[in-house]
Amino acid sequence: MKKNGVILHGSARSNGNTRMIADLVAQQSGFELVDLVKLKIGAFDYDFKNSEDDYLPLMRRVSEEFDSLVFATPIYWYSMSGLMKDFFDRFTDLLRVEKEIGRKLSGKTMSLISCSSGPERPDYFAGPFEATAGYLGMHYAGDLHGWIEGEVIPETVAQAAREFAARIKNALHRDEGDERD
Repeated sequence: MKKNGVILHGSARSNGNTRMIADLVAQQSGFELVDLVKLKIGAFDYDFKNSEDDYLPLMRRVSEEFDSLVFATPIYWYSMSGLMKDFFDRFTDLLRVEKEIGRKLSGKTMSLISCSSGPERPDYFAGPFEATAGYLGMHYAGDLHGWIEGEVIPETVAQAAREFAARIKNALHRDEGDERD
């Protein structure tokens, strides 16, 4: 399998602050960026009535083409965006219905980009991402927190983004020779 990654951008704004940071990481890492707000992804429901939306085709592609998943979300009310929460809830589809897609996530790498109005981020914020990675058998490769000042990425954030991009790119090669089906 080709070793590459995808950034799943889960902000309500396609061109907001989170996107600026995600674009920098994408540019530095060579990872593809997918803007979730442009897709039709419904909330989880126990009857799996949303099986015809864009979630399953996207996750089928992600599971087959990418070894690293980076979730990019603004911090809304101390948590991930509603769009990202819906996306995470839909992992249940991959555990109950489309199990083959879910199994393909095992062994892949997950990481996080968060964005808020300043350098502070709740200590617990990455917890759901780390726990989900563990539950799915994925390796959690860490996270980046950033912010924008006056429509510009501050140099401290830009430098951290460049280092994060190098880290997630290098994480793809942590198990060279360990090719997955």
